[in-house]
Formats: sequence, structure tokens, C-alpha cells
Amino acid sequence: MSRIRGKDTKPELMLRRGLHAAGLRFRLHSRDLPGRPDLVFSRHRAVVLVHGCFWHGHDCPMCKMPATRPEFWAAKLDGNRTRDWRTAEALRAAGWRLLTVWECSLKGPARLPLDMALRRCADFIRGEEGQAELTGDWAGRVRAAKQT
Repeated sequence: MSRIRGKDTKPELMLRRGLHAAGLRFRLHSRDLPGRPDLVFSRHRAVVLVHGCFWHGHDCPMCKMPATRPEFWAAKLDGNRTRDWRTAEALRAAGWRLLTVWECSLKGPARLPLDMALRRCADFIRGEEGQAELTGDWAGRVRAAKQT
């Protein structure tokens, strides 16, 4: 697990490049906020957390429980989800708006078109909504598979 990147992952870099190109400026991994959010938009009082589907236990097909040591992994992922929930609560209590971007929205078979994902992120950051999630289009993927 020590070789797993916690920062500067491919989905995070894709998001950073696109949002910067859209004129949004941010701080990275701010140490003075709970959970050290990936992107902090102080001007808009918004933070973005980029979560890997496996490591944060997303309820999508990209999060498959390993066959080896299932008890360890179940406890590990449950602990990660609990920590994520506490972090989100602390950020909201401090007055921050929170966008969670899941890996499956930017990578994998159900990924959204990058321009659409970036537009949704930018709309959230510039908007007033308190909390939102960006996930892959698994429903569309199922519809497309049934049509063929």
C-alpha cells in the first residue's frame, strides 16, 4: 500500500488541468483544512475531493473486493468510508461546500466525456450548492449494453 499514490493521481491531474484552463484557481492539499482536500477554491468557499473508487469504497463496478484477506479489506475500506464521512462533516461544519469526484467519472468504461465532467465541476464550484458527487454513467453503460 505504500506505493499507492495519495496525491497527483491521473484523475486528479486531469481535473486540475481542465479547471485551471477554465480560469479557476485553487490551492492543493491545504494542510489547514480537515482531510487535506485535493483542491481548495477559497474564493468560492468550495473544496473538491478526488476519490479512487476502490480505496474509498464507492458503490460501483470499479470497486471489487479482493479475494485474498477479505476481512482485512472489508475493515480497511469501512474505516476509509468512516474517515471520509467525518472529513465531509468537518468541512461542512466549517462552512465549506464539498464536491466529491469519483474515479469512475474520469476513468473506466462508464467515464463521462471530459468536457462534461469539467463543466459539472466548474458549475458546482461557481454555484451555491452545498454538496454534490460526480460519478460515472453506469446507468447509461447498462442501457447501451442492453441495446446491442
